[in-house]
Amino acid sequence: SPFPIQSATLPDTLAGRDVLGRGKTGSGKTLAFSIPLVTRLSQTKRRPSRPAGLVLAPTRELATQITATLEPLAAAYGLRVTTIFGGVPQSRQERALKDGADIVVACPGRLEDLMRQRLISLDAVEVTVIDEADHMADLGFLPGVTRILAATPAGGQRMLFSATLDRDVDLLVRRYLHDPVVHSVDPSAGAVTTRNPFPPDGAAATRVAGGFR
Repeated sequence: SPFPIQSATLPDTLAGRDVLGRGKTGSGKTLAFSIPLVTRLSQTKRRPSRPAGLVLAPTRELATQITATLEPLAAAYGLRVTTIFGGVPQSRQERALKDGADIVVACPGRLEDLMRQRLISLDAVEVTVIDEADHMADLGFLPGVTRILAATPAGGQRMLFSATLDRDVDLLVRRYLHDPVVHSVDPSAGAVTTRNPFPPDGAAATRVAGGFR
């Protein structure tokens, strides 16, 4: 059975909408973005060093966990997933990029290193995911995340998942997500509320359990 955040977000993410998913660790966010990511990229053409999907994670442990979830889904569509993080020699990561990686799961620091070395280009990215954005902020990674997002095409789909909008995460949302829909998980009851915090007309609508208020 799907988690509430998965049931709530999938109609919007599969339709190509920008989405902000708010929920703590364990709420099911990884599958919530992995399913639309591989589905939307299923028809893309593989290009050396030019991934079509990008997932940013704050730590190598989380990046590894995300990759473990993504790989069987990606394999069903014939997509390749590569993980990029620091603390290890980059030669293996270079080879994987040159061989063609459809989706890159990366920590910002090593990704920026490879970008500076011109070993990866983000100009073909169609879908970008930022996971645990508040943890990124805690670790001081938001300036790097901003530079990375600026290197992706402005018209691509973007999904951001965070427990809170504190510590400048809201500025990231306002700058890089286009007309996003927010799906927030209530940690005590598992309920999901859906709203757009930045609607064009300034009037926010909140949807709860199929109705509006």
